Amino acid sequence: MTGDGPAPRAPRVALIVEHDFDEGQVQQVCEALRAADLEVVVVGPVAGTEYRGLAGAVVTAELAAARARMTDFDGLVIPGGHAPDRMRLRHAIVDLVREAIAAGKPVAAIGHGPQLLISANAVRGRAITCWPSIAIDVKNAGGLYADRPLLEDGPLLTARKSDDVPALAAALVRRLAPRGT
Repeated sequence: MTGDGPAPRAPRVALIVEHDFDEGQVQQVCEALRAADLEVVVVGPVAGTEYRGLAGAVVTAELAAARARMTDFDGLVIPGGHAPDRMRLRHAIVDLVREAIAAGKPVAAIGHGPQLLISANAVRGRAITCWPSIAIDVKNAGGLYADRPLLEDGPLLTARKSDDVPALAAALVRRLAPRGT
């Protein structure tokens, strides 16, 4: 034993949810992050509440957004579906996104996820991709929209749809995985 103290903790990622999230995106991201030894914590408006996805799958929030602090996390994921439209009405969730961006921590948004980035005033002047139906919203908020599978601009990582999640997850893992994994 070297006496160097406790082993370093695994990087922690907050995955925020609300009703009508895209289950495939949540599942793919969780699997990729956990396979890279990252801890995923499901954050929702109310801890202990079950949130239903678009196809009926359920996840339970482990932590309430109002209690979440980005000092406790290394990154944040915003899955798509219709959930981002609901999440942007939740002040605690918008504040958490703002806090992550202000701290320079990676924020990954998929599909409609950039709706929440718009509400957090985080897209102006940044390269963003998203689901095509909200591209005009990104442009109107000052974002530099491009139809690409993955865009990385500062702390923001954005993907258009579920097919692009493997590239997004790999980019997030590159930024967060413990050295040597």
